[in-house]
Amino acid sequence: MNGQDIIIILILVIILIPAIKSTITHMKGEGACCGGPKEKPVKKKIAGKPKTKLIVHIEGMHCDNCKNRVEKHLDELDGVIAKVKLSKNLAEVFLYEDVDQSVIKDTIEKLDFQVTGIETA
Repeated sequence: MNGQDIIIILILVIILIPAIKSTITHMKGEGACCGGPKEKPVKKKIAGKPKTKLIVHIEGMHCDNCKNRVEKHLDELDGVIAKVKLSKNLAEVFLYEDVDQSVIKDTIEKLDFQVTGIETA
């Protein structure tokens, strides 16, 4: 091995270490994925039983940050609590007040995800 080979290997190591760390962080759902800041889910509780449960099918979610974004924005709506199941590409949306399905759909689609269907459970 000559000096040029050592320099090339050293440059590759310097480039690859941050890339690998970033990839691991992203795959664990801990990075600021999907072009936005890392969002924390809001733990919202409402007393009583929900009036309605919706199953909302969502395309475009890739990681825990996507899941947290959808949950956070739906939970900001009055009378709504959401639980996203990332592996199934859906959200269980519990309505404690009368909320139009178009409001749920618009809230999700403003986050650049696609609602492919909404059904009452």
